[in-house]
Amino acid sequence: MKRFKLGFLIGIVSVCFLAMGAMAPNTVSAKVTFVTIGTGGVTGVYYPTGGAISKIVNKKSKQYHLKVTVESTGGSVFNVNAIMAGDLEFGIVESSRQYQAWHGEKEWAKKGPQKALRSICSFHPESVTIVAGDDTGINTFMDLKGKHINIGNPGSGQRGEAIDMLTQAGIDWKKDIKAEGMKAVESAQMLQDGRIDAFFYTVGHPNGSIKEATAGKRKVHFVPVPDSIIMPLVKKHSYFAKAFIPIKFYPGASNKSDVPTIAVKATFCTSKKVPAWIVYDITKEIFDNLETFKKLHPAFGVLTKQNMLTGLTAPIHPGALKYYKESGLIKYIPKSLIK
Repeated sequence: MKRFKLGFLIGIVSVCFLAMGAMAPNTVSAKVTFVTIGTGGVTGVYYPTGGAISKIVNKKSKQYHLKVTVESTGGSVFNVNAIMAGDLEFGIVESSRQYQAWHGEKEWAKKGPQKALRSICSFHPESVTIVAGDDTGINTFMDLKGKHINIGNPGSGQRGEAIDMLTQAGIDWKKDIKAEGMKAVESAQMLQDGRIDAFFYTVGHPNGSIKEATAGKRKVHFVPVPDSIIMPLVKKHSYFAKAFIPIKFYPGASNKSDVPTIAVKATFCTSKKVPAWIVYDITKEIFDNLETFKKLHPAFGVLTKQNMLTGLTAPIHPGALKYYKESGLIKYIPKSLIK
């Protein structure tokens, strides 16, 4: 089925019924709007996040005449670019990538600032997770030097964070390590097969791929990130925050306690071209059903209506802003995001 711009599909349904021995036509016309959320790999948290949104909104699809679908994608950079091109209506994007797209940095340095980008809200924190084999000699962050490491596919969040952290540590990712550019979903098996020494994955916890990596025959552990790397990055970039990896979710890992690292947030983005009524309806369903939403994945357990309005850079979409005004949440939104 061909997807039209913004996913609009007008379906004409003809219903015929027999009555009193005669055929009487009754035509019901309905306009249904289809929109798609770009997520990430199926083993990450972006994909179930998109699924959680669609599940809640689609329960009222007849009321809203709105149908939400979910697409697994290459991640944050892909989602931003697809939203800007009109190929996706919504996307889940790391807070770091939202910031860079809005300001025209990193992957958008040549394209320039993506000023049509709009934010809606944020979700779970995403910790930069470094998993290494116990037999590799990688016990500290600096031990990554000279090793074979998957830093993530081009366009993914973890690749950007990996490069930022390695650079901060004085490690040249092009020269000082053997860098792989595979998708995060492939990392666990590559590590267990001995094809890499370690991998970066920026993700919410618990995560299925990380569980796979820590539950295999090859013993592995999380590599701690020292304050000497964390604090300069937190000070330099507003989208970073100090965090930790909860070891309780990964009994197969060799670590005995929670592991310090750095984190960004998963944010929900759209374009200023997406109609306000669509964004309003989706925003309303997410926030009005937050307790139900939180039960759909363990990573959502920390969410509150207030902290879901942090980590944003692009202006709030007018449709979302309408809901925040009605609900009184507008007081938690920085004035710089209200345009």
